[in-house]
Amino acid sequence: MLKILNNTPARLGFSMPPEWHSHRATWMAWPRPEAWSFPDGYEPIPRVIATIARHIARREQLHILVPNGNVELIARRQLREHGGPRRNVFFHHIRTNECWCRDYGPAFVLRRRRDGRKSAAVVDWEFNSWGGKYPPWNDDDDVPTRIAEDLDLSVFYPRIVMEGGSVDFNGAGTVMTTESCLLNRNRNPRLSRAQIERYLKNYYGQRHVVWLGDGIVGDDTDGHVDDLARFINPTTVAVGVEDNPRDANYKALKDNLRRLLRAHDQDGQSLSIVELPMPDPVTHKGRRLPATYMNFYFINGAVLMPTFRQRRKDRAALRALREAIPGRRIIGVDCVDLIWGRGAIHCLTQQQPAW
Repeated sequence: MLKILNNTPARLGFSMPPEWHSHRATWMAWPRPEAWSFPDGYEPIPRVIATIARHIARREQLHILVPNGNVELIARRQLREHGGPRRNVFFHHIRTNECWCRDYGPAFVLRRRRDGRKSAAVVDWEFNSWGGKYPPWNDDDDVPTRIAEDLDLSVFYPRIVMEGGSVDFNGAGTVMTTESCLLNRNRNPRLSRAQIERYLKNYYGQRHVVWLGDGIVGDDTDGHVDDLARFINPTTVAVGVEDNPRDANYKALKDNLRRLLRAHDQDGQSLSIVELPMPDPVTHKGRRLPATYMNFYFINGAVLMPTFRQRRKDRAALRALREAIPGRRIIGVDCVDLIWGRGAIHCLTQQQPAW
């Protein structure tokens, strides 16, 4: 029977671990050809998913959401055809509307018990498809509780809208987000900035909030932070920078860099900054897509970073991330086809920390 926790995670000693915390598993949702994400562009997507799945399943469990047994058979066949994993993959018959599990999937919070062991719970935020843009979203909104039931975990219900790609954590008490997304009136129009900060602290177990500004061109999430800047350790942020002043992203990225240079962590200490270049514009049918190297994803022992068939820029970004995260293998994954859905590796995935 599902156990609902009526207190807040912070009061009960739970907090959101950083993404580099050891993983038990990664969760994904199998993309549907009829969904809105890949109009006239679904054909190459199973190949991309298989590549990402292969890297993940080598290092941790991979759990994939599918609506029913028929789709599971199709997904297994497509994984096999494209060199995906056959082992360490587990399917769950849980319906979804779209494949972007980062944003509607469960937020796993951890606490240390008196005996020294850790326990986990799920925070089930409300999801409204990025401000009501792509109905229906009812199946996506149900996913965290369905997964909590499968894992026999207790659930917190904040009862406000929040997306996983809109927040990033340093694991020591700081959460980073953007004004353009969390203060957008299409999410929680009755909440002030101060009230949203309280929710971030109370339900993610954080002590400090770092606010960035606007997102990049083509990002239909209203500016998710996982396209802009990411913690790579408790004191260091990797941030996307654009050197071309004529580029449409130049002004917003410059402003976000300035904000980070002035920012501090939960203890009042300045943050170290690692700059990653932005790729050259990636377009489809005349529309600029939100291509960014910042949408990388930590897995056990490695980081999966999107690449965009731009030899010079891809190499520069991979080199910068390898120098900044020396203890992990940095793996580039071609995401030119995936970004047509306006998301990349981080958007597809949701980590389940080990406990």
